[in-house]
Amino acid sequence: MAVHYQVEAGVATVTIDRPEVRNAIDQATAHAVSVSIGAADADDEVGVILITGAGGHFSVGMDLEAFLRGELTHSPINGFAGLTQRVLGKPMIAAVEGSALAGGFEMALACDMIVAAENARFGLGQTRLGLVPDAGGLLRLPRQLPPKIAAEIILTGETVSSAFLAAHGLINRVVPHGEALSAARALAARILANDPHATRISKRVLNESSDWPASEMFARQDEIAAPLLAPAAARLTEKAGEGKPPG
Repeated sequence: MAVHYQVEAGVATVTIDRPEVRNAIDQATAHAVSVSIGAADADDEVGVILITGAGGHFSVGMDLEAFLRGELTHSPINGFAGLTQRVLGKPMIAAVEGSALAGGFEMALACDMIVAAENARFGLGQTRLGLVPDAGGLLRLPRQLPPKIAAEIILTGETVSSAFLAAHGLINRVVPHGEALSAARALAARILANDPHATRISKRVLNESSDWPASEMFARQDEIAAPLLAPAAARLTEKAGEGKPPG
């Protein structure tokens, strides 16, 4: 099986397992990743989704041999591997070891957070093949990095280290080799300690607000957050009551 799916303690882990091709994505793998992520987002027992790769690599992106055979790795709705254009209600973390290249890097960019091993390498080398990083690289990287740094990565096609990207704010944690998944799980546990509804609403505002006009942004935020206000007020009132001395 090219993709493994596991749910434990509120965390769904999607593992790409094609180490013989550094977890390159063919049609079957893309479908399995898409199905797994959809299942995790729909599961009430899941609060955080992790995606990682087996065998010491995250993913080198599209399987070029599969592409030449005519296999499809993009969904018209959800993008490359059913992820890069997907709108998720739950936080998603990429746990990266080894190579995260081309579409693999674009999958990581689609996540809310990235935890990477110190040996990890990232790059968008599609231009060397006469292609462009159209699964999110061209659109997301200049929003997540200083534009000139993003331009250099895209236009040279060269790889960069996890330390380099962390220095520019793209990576949340750089950890020793072999510890990316455990560190991502620890980060997920910190998220799970919070109210799940507040987490989902916060994620939604984070994802949607980048192009809101200044004149509308608080009104739009408040409309999305409104369902939380009454339950939160009730909880705060209850806690305040617990702290009062007996009458």
